[in-house]
Amino acid sequence: MITVKKIFQNVFTLIVIVAILVIAASSVYVLEPNEYAAVRQLGKIVRIDDTAGLRFKIPFLQTVQKISGKIIIYDIEESDVITRDKKSMIADNFVLWKVVDPMAYIRTLNAIQGRAEERIDAAVYNALKNTISSMDQDDIIMATGEKLTEKITNAANKDIGQYGIEIVTSQIKMLGIPADNEAAVYERMISERQNIAASYVADGAAEAQVIRNTTDKDAALLKAEAEKEAAILEAEGEEEYLKILQEAYNNPEKAEFYEYMRGLESLKSSLKGSGRKVLVLDKDSELVEILYGN
Repeated sequence: MITVKKIFQNVFTLIVIVAILVIAASSVYVLEPNEYAAVRQLGKIVRIDDTAGLRFKIPFLQTVQKISGKIIIYDIEESDVITRDKKSMIADNFVLWKVVDPMAYIRTLNAIQGRAEERIDAAVYNALKNTISSMDQDDIIMATGEKLTEKITNAANKDIGQYGIEIVTSQIKMLGIPADNEAAVYERMISERQNIAASYVADGAAEAQVIRNTTDKDAALLKAEAEKEAAILEAEGEEEYLKILQEAYNNPEKAEFYEYMRGLESLKSSLKGSGRKVLVLDKDSELVEILYGN
């Protein structure tokens, strides 16, 4: 038979077990990767935990405030910016940011994400405005996205470092021209590119003309040199030919034969060509003697 004393003992034991479980549950907490934990004691932060796993605290006396250390994406609304040459442009960008100093994040912004993004919004706008205002519109259009991203990100981080947060990157989604002057800008850009192209064509034509002139000059020099060499060779050949003839007809009999052959060659040349040929010769000429076999 269960007595009243036994019942009270069982109830007390159960209460003790429950109390132990509650105390145990209140003395541990789990910290996820990329997460911070600010441990407070009587409202004052006594430590910051950033190691993932099972962590311990003093039950009931200490409380834990968890802060995400993951990268957060924040989309910034479109804004108007003015270039150095006083041209209006529309910028639409977003940022990736994260908490890097949870103590400063809590002290300055009370670890409220909305407040952090308000500071980021202002810092990025100022950085974007200062960057764009230092460049002409044409330079901005021709600039690479990485160059603008680096400038804006570095400038913005200088303004928000005190809040314990960091902008990983500030990317421009769109950097456009207002619709009311878009056509004029494009026409001006086309005209400038055409002028640049015409300049390249003119430079190419001038260079081609220089090459042609140089080539023609070199060709003329080569031709003149070749003609000179040919004339020299021809003169040397004629000289050699005369020497051979002189050696071949160096006696009266050979000379007479040579004159005879010369006469035949002359007669043959006179009868060349189409049509009827008439020769008028002196009766004492060598050709008449040749024709009559004298």
